[in-house]
Parts: sequence; C-alpha cells; structure tokens
Amino acid sequence: MCVQESEEVSEEMENLDISKSDENIKIGSLQVEDELGNTQKENCEKNTSSSFSVIRNSFPMESISEDTTIADRKQILSNKFLPTLRSGEWSDIGGRLDMEDTHICIADLAKNFGQSILGEEEAVSFYGVFDGHGGKGAALFVRDFLPRIIVEDADFPLKLEKVVSKSFLETDAAFAKSCSADSDLSSGTTALTAMIFGRSLLVANAGDCRAVLSRGGLAIEMSKDHRPCCVSERTRVESLGGFVDDGYLNGQLGVTRALGDWHIKGLKEVEKGGPLSAEPELKLLTLTKEDEFLIIGSDGIWDVFRSQNAVDFARRRLQEHNNAKLCCKEVVDEAKKRGAIDNLTVVMVCFYSEPPPPIVFQRSRIRKCISAEGLQNLRSLLDG
Repeated sequence: MCVQESEEVSEEMENLDISKSDENIKIGSLQVEDELGNTQKENCEKNTSSSFSVIRNSFPMESISEDTTIADRKQILSNKFLPTLRSGEWSDIGGRLDMEDTHICIADLAKNFGQSILGEEEAVSFYGVFDGHGGKGAALFVRDFLPRIIVEDADFPLKLEKVVSKSFLETDAAFAKSCSADSDLSSGTTALTAMIFGRSLLVANAGDCRAVLSRGGLAIEMSKDHRPCCVSERTRVESLGGFVDDGYLNGQLGVTRALGDWHIKGLKEVEKGGPLSAEPELKLLTLTKEDEFLIIGSDGIWDVFRSQNAVDFARRRLQEHNNAKLCCKEVVDEAKKRGAIDNLTVVMVCFYSEPPPPIVFQRSRIRKCISAEGLQNLRSLLDG
C-alpha cells in the first residue's frame, strides 16, 4: 500500500517543444526534368494501410465534395501563419537501364502559362512526380499536358479539387488519342501532384508515388499507394471485372491506377471504363505552423524508406545545411546505398526559410508511491 509519509521521486519525461520563425522567402522558379527511358515496373509493396495512425505513418484519404472549394477557405488566410515556398528536386536512373521518372516544379501555375487569377493575389504552386512504365511517352505527355489543362479550366482555381480530378481524366483521354496516332506512345505512368494555394495543400495521386508531410517531425502520409495488394483497390478492381494475379492487376500491371496503358487489353475502355483507373484520390489539408516540409517521391524511394524514416532522414539533413535540393540528392543517394533498384526521384517543398528546429524535450513530474514495507527496507539500507 501507499503511505503519506513516503518520499516523492521527481522524474522528467520528455515533452515536445517546437518553435519556428515566420520569416518567409521567395518561391523557387520553374524546374523541369525530362530524362526518361523504357522499363516496366514490377514490385508490389504490401505495407499499405488505410487507417490513420501516427505510429504506422498512415493517413486516411479524405472524401472531398465538389461543393468544397478553395474559395470557401479564404478565411484561413487571416491566420498569422502563411507559408511561402522553396523547393528542391533530384533524380537518378538507379539500378535500371533506362530512366522513366520525370517531375515538374512550377512556382506560379497561372503565370507560367500566361494566365491571370482575377481577384486573387496568391499564387497556385504546382509540383509533380510521374513514374512511367512500358516506355517514356506517357510520363512526358502527362508532365507537359496536365498542368496546362488544369490552369485553362474555367473553374480554376476556385474549384480546384473538381478541376484537378477532371484534368487527370481529360489528360488520360488526350493521351489515348495520341496513342492511336503514334503507336510508340503506348505506355503508362503513375502521377502524383501537389498544389499549394495560400495555406491549402491539395495532393492528387493515381499510382504508387507517395507524398509525405512532416508536421513537427511526425510523418503524415498525404497519399495512398494504389497497388493490387491494397484491399480497397482490389475490391474496386474486382467490382469492375478485373482481377489480381500474383500481385499484378489482370496479371500484367503492378499498379491499379495510372494514366495511359491504353494498349493493354482489358484494362481500360473508352466508353465504360475498366479496372485500371486514371481518377486520382485527393487529400486536402490546411497547413499549420507545425508543418515543415513535403516530400514527394517515386516508388523506388519508398521501396527502401518508410514514411517516418524519410522524414527523420530529411529533417536531419536540412538541419545540417538547409538546402532543399541537396537534401533531395542525399535522400536519393541513401536509397541507392540501401539497395534501391528502381528509378529514383524526390521533390521537396519547404514551408520555412529556416531549417526544422531541433526537438527539445522537457521533463514532467510524476509522483510515485512506495509501500510501507518497502520504505522501511529502504530506510534500513540507508541507515547501514
């Protein structure tokens, strides 16, 4: 039992204390990487999760209504925190014979295509990673076509979620027409894009690239890997007449969502669709002062990095030199050291000019009790 006269033992437990500066810097300029090649992706990762848990680095995809718009969130701009951006990127052929990854970074999407946003001062920034398979045609086409079709939509940017979903499908249809004119374009690509408008972050994903947000050092997955081993994707595929064989969609493809692949029979139909979907899953999030950076990587990165591991690694590197591009290179180099065999691409978007702060731990007080018998024994020992 516990006794009132027992001694209190104070012990400190660590408590997260993170401080950040609100100092802003200018958004980086347009960067486009165009190295591509010809290989087929085959790996199937089995650690996809669809439920939220900080420990498992998993975050549920939010269902976004078409009635929900960026315009509805204008009031969030009254908040003191408003990030401006700096970005970096790096690609490597990895263990492949050809390079099929490509990416894009656009600081101001409307300005880049000669458009203007009436009544809006905030730039819409656009970042994307495209991982091709079966040839380089689809990845190049989507990289060049998708951002333009987004910005030229009449509803851009006030109904950004609706515009992005529609633009993925329209881009896929446009590529199908290109395939009919040029058989060399018979290929496919996964696509993951991130758009930042004020404090709103919109991630759209079709495939197995992944976006991970660092919030105070904790990894928050902003996308779900669309692979045949994912239960929800398998259910969707089977409901549309498809099947999974040995971890592959219809025994042929290692992803369940992609643009292109019109040349593969049984995966897509112009009129009635098919088990291989080009429709992206969306995740919309309001950035807070705790959000430090976003990592977007092709699946070769995630073959050897867990989401939290990538955040920890990148955070340490940014604390050392605070260079986003160099950090991306170091993530790619580390992936190669870990035995990554795929093409490797990383895009990083930082939300502060300063590096992520060190995590400072502060101990809390915990009261502990000792039994009367234990207390007597302790006193006997101390008395000698």
